[in-house]
Amino acid sequence: MEGLELAKQISEIILSKKGYDIKILDLKGISSFADYFVICSGDSDIQVKAIADEITRKMKKLGVRPYNEEGTTTNSWILVDYVDVVVHVFKHETRLHYSLEKLWGDANVIEVKDETDEE
Repeated sequence: MEGLELAKQISEIILSKKGYDIKILDLKGISSFADYFVICSGDSDIQVKAIADEITRKMKKLGVRPYNEEGTTTNSWILVDYVDVVVHVFKHETRLHYSLEKLWGDANVIEVKDETDEE
């Protein structure tokens, strides 16, 4: 699965678990370790863990296994590394503190919206 396609698939999984403020950062040309970041927020440690668990579960069903996972003991920031795509699932307050979007401000950003909310 190509990087952007993987990032979009992961974004759909995040939406299914009510994750929000989903952004795909295109890091091609500005990062040597990943092509895309997928960043999202959840409201609680439990939701953050549920989102990350759902991503790994559904991606494994598609034959895509993470290279690494970090943060599963604290659940305020869980990172799931698929090499070309690195997923950051944040508790809202933690995301504001670390502000990855500002850190990677040169990246092109794709905002992922829940189409059911726009009706």
